[in-house]
Amino acid sequence: MAEVPDQTGESAPRSTGSAVNAVRVRAPARLHFGFLDLNGGLGRRFGSIGLALDAPAVQLVARPAKRVSASGPEAERVRANLLAASSYLDVPDTVAVEVEEAIPPHAGFGSGTQVALAVAAAVARLNRRPFLPADFADVLDRGNRSGVGLAAFTEGGLIVDGGRDESGAPPPVIARLPYPEDWRVVLMIDEGMTGVHGSRETEAFRDLPLFDAGEAAEICRIVLMQVLPAAATAEPDGFGAGITAIQKRIGDHFAPHQGGRFASPAVAEALAAVAAAGVPGYGQSSWGPTGFALMPSQRDAEALVARLARPGRLRFVIARGRNVGASVTEV
Repeated sequence: MAEVPDQTGESAPRSTGSAVNAVRVRAPARLHFGFLDLNGGLGRRFGSIGLALDAPAVQLVARPAKRVSASGPEAERVRANLLAASSYLDVPDTVAVEVEEAIPPHAGFGSGTQVALAVAAAVARLNRRPFLPADFADVLDRGNRSGVGLAAFTEGGLIVDGGRDESGAPPPVIARLPYPEDWRVVLMIDEGMTGVHGSRETEAFRDLPLFDAGEAAEICRIVLMQVLPAAATAEPDGFGAGITAIQKRIGDHFAPHQGGRFASPAVAEALAAVAAAGVPGYGQSSWGPTGFALMPSQRDAEALVARLARPGRLRFVIARGRNVGASVTEV
């Protein structure tokens, strides 16, 4: 069968009329390191820097069925996405989706975007339709502030987007670099709480004071002249220090709505220990509660986990950056 590339980095079969028995999609979580410009004085607001991860991930299988159904974690959200994607593509919604692996919801990993796009990609492949994630942003209510989740799904890597303007279009990706293969991310997952989301998140963005233009300018300078060059030259200390500098500015701005620079007291305690250990790069992803520490190697990551781990509610995961997008395969 002839093959043509789709927008997820995989190969999509040309439509030949043959049936697709099942489709498996695996989509990466992402870290959101911070916003570039919450001031918006230049006409674009937000702008983001983030990273696709190899773990956690959402993995699901979709099959034609007699009726619409969803099973496994996040089943209710999956079903809603399935109905929305089928309606947008004008195809039958008689699909059964089984979620085999899930990203913790409302934890700072962008689970909503990855689940929504994974379902839409599966429905499109089952029906031999092209899949362009940006076309589904409005339909699935994704990319409202950050374009990192969309780009993590399509191409992975370290991503910078240019924010939203008044057109309502998804934020454009303005830089994308591969994340160094040796580097690791120690994730600190607080399974006892969730981050700000939904109506609380909307209210927070409405009620927060205007972000200082000078601080926004400094964040942009750090990204352009420190973080991205350090990633390009695989210099972990400069990269980590730049991310931490961004985190301090953004975390303090959001502190009134999340209880401090970091949402989870347990994560805050772990990150204080990370700082005391001399690790230059650390912070919280999005609204949290997940914290992270940026490590130069697997051995360094394992040593940090051994130092931090103790009985309690934090779960530690050592992840890699993922430099490719979601996989969409027929099974």
